[in-house]
Amino acid sequence: MNETAERLLDLAEARICEAGYRGFSFRDLAAEIGIKSASVHHHFPTKAGMAAAVARRYGDRFFELVARRGDESGDEVIAIYRSAFRSPIERDGRMCLGGMLGAQAGGLPPEIVQEIEMFFRRCIDDLSSRIGGADAMARAFHVMAALEGGLILARAYGDISAFDQATAGLTGPTFAVA
Repeated sequence: MNETAERLLDLAEARICEAGYRGFSFRDLAAEIGIKSASVHHHFPTKAGMAAAVARRYGDRFFELVARRGDESGDEVIAIYRSAFRSPIERDGRMCLGGMLGAQAGGLPPEIVQEIEMFFRRCIDDLSSRIGGADAMARAFHVMAALEGGLILARAYGDISAFDQATAGLTGPTFAVA
């Protein structure tokens, strides 16, 4: 992928993490980097195709970030995920791209929904396999729900401490699956 296509994906990702799928247009992206809208279509024929590419790239980068680190406990895995979710909203107010698009899934083109579903399935599968134990799958779902919900609360409150409050009980002896 060339430099222009990468810049377009970067801009689209930032806009999606801020305002969702409807938060960007090819015209806006073209104007921001100083090219014609037709040039955006040259790299990405459709907005849905571009958003699917953004989601795929986001997922690949996310899984590199949370990759297995040798001998790790379940709580350490959850802490790695928690950090990966917390950093972007603390740094620049960005939500998880998966969460932003997942909330809009009912009105999105199928290729985007497929990428978002794959992102969440990969998260749940990765978490449950690394957490281990009889309740690993339920715990993985709980962790993902708390992380995404914590981001929503932090954004709504305009305060990162809402994320911290929402995710505080994910590790340690206080965690229990009903």
